[in-house]
Amino acid sequence: MKDTMPPPVAPEAILGALSRIKDPDLGRDIVTLGFVKDLHITGDNVSFTLQLTTPACPVRDQMKEEAHRAVLALPGVHTVAVTMTAQVRATKSEQKDQLVPLVKNIVPVASGKGGVGKSTVSANLALALAQLGARVGLMDADVYGPSIPTLMGAGAPPTQQQGKILPAVRYGVKIVSMGFFVPKGEATIWRGPMLAKVVDQFLGGVEWGELDYLLVDLPPGTGDIQLTLCQKIPLTGAVIVSTPQDLAFQVAEKAILMFHKLRTPILGLVENMSGFECRHCGQREDIFDSGGARRYAMASNLPFLGAIPLATDIRTTSDAGCPIVQSRPEAPSARAFLRVAENLAAQVSILNMGGVATERPEPAEITQPSPSGVRILWKDGHDSVYTGYALRVGCRCAQCVDEMTGQQRLREASINREVSPLAIDPVGRYALRFQWSDGHSTGIYTFEHLRELCPCPSCAGKVQEESGNVAQYV
Repeated sequence: MKDTMPPPVAPEAILGALSRIKDPDLGRDIVTLGFVKDLHITGDNVSFTLQLTTPACPVRDQMKEEAHRAVLALPGVHTVAVTMTAQVRATKSEQKDQLVPLVKNIVPVASGKGGVGKSTVSANLALALAQLGARVGLMDADVYGPSIPTLMGAGAPPTQQQGKILPAVRYGVKIVSMGFFVPKGEATIWRGPMLAKVVDQFLGGVEWGELDYLLVDLPPGTGDIQLTLCQKIPLTGAVIVSTPQDLAFQVAEKAILMFHKLRTPILGLVENMSGFECRHCGQREDIFDSGGARRYAMASNLPFLGAIPLATDIRTTSDAGCPIVQSRPEAPSARAFLRVAENLAAQVSILNMGGVATERPEPAEITQPSPSGVRILWKDGHDSVYTGYALRVGCRCAQCVDEMTGQQRLREASINREVSPLAIDPVGRYALRFQWSDGHSTGIYTFEHLRELCPCPSCAGKVQEESGNVAQYV
């Protein structure tokens, strides 16, 4: 009988290579986090699964390439097959498990006042999460002005089965709204006890089934619905929607303070109606200002989930009952919603996985002193001023750098010296994504990489000294 030959590479060596890869949101390596599953070694062929905490991970592809490259570099390995999956983690709560045991996370979407587009944001975020692979429900708790059925084009009311409401399903999202039950033209005049019963019915009285995320479109302000929801069941965390101007944030702050008092975490801020770009001439006008949510979030140490532009196509598609994320997924407005959804999912994962490591540089303020320049004031007091050209040629995405060899693909001479960032979006709480005037938008710049790119003499000298010691995700 022949002896079984040992595999050319040991499982410990593979796990050791993978342990050098960190989840950028959670700040811990993917082996410690338990992401590596189903490791198989057949001769010189290796296969394994990476099970992330959300299908909406913005660096999913980059993590796959990094894992592939790390294992392929081991002696004795010829081929590597990496399968990507996701298992959304649930908020732990006995109350939640008794009332909605199959719903993993309940996320209210709130605003300090009406008219900021909260319901439009809720509908598009639900669709974005569903498109990214999550199981999503949308509960319209705005009983005074239920607009979700109109926004989602859901005309048929839910049905009932064995004493429970079966939610309507539209574009893959399960929906319940008071708008299904109140005749058109009639007003809802209810007080606290009746509102509490609606919340009870929409949670425990609906057959939601298995959901990764249940988004709750709250009425504006700080009233009975918000209080009842927070007291009835522990929420994963709240999303706050506001327009950019300072006056709007003075009102939105009241909603933030309410959630703080009710021990509900703030998952992040969304800046809606952030700048208008003319479809004819391309000129941008900050009708309601811009950047207010980012500034407030940084000053308050809250996550900034992203900015949504003031765009005609958001309004027209919403009026037609087919929101922009569903009807025109490649539109810039739809992509903005998708980025916000990715950041929201990341914040849910961070909370459910016990927080994030904070030993990384963090911006305190991001501004554009000129059309082609970017200035970052860091929380440690350091001030970095970049040219758009320096940032653009510093991109490390797969189009600009060969991910297998690390060699630069981008020809610096091909980049216009006047290239400028048209938009700067957050990626979780660890990176920025730039949309460039030359059309490039796939690069993710970690905060560590941005500090490396800082042109000041002290940072430039430090990078030369430590060159090659730190690997970055891009």
